[in-house]
Amino acid sequence: MTILLFLIPLALLLGVAALAAFMWSLKSGQFDDLDGAAHRVLMDDDIEEKK
Repeated sequence: MTILLFLIPLALLLGVAALAAFMWSLKSGQFDDLDGAAHRVLMDDDIEEKK
């Protein structure tokens, strides 16, 4: 039963840390351009121009 005195605050602390990390990622713009990376993968940067 005493393990609950350790696990419950630990779970709450981890939850608050996850929420803080999510809020930081929203503020820093991590989710602004979701399609940009998907389109950049398809672009071929190694194409040489014909002379």
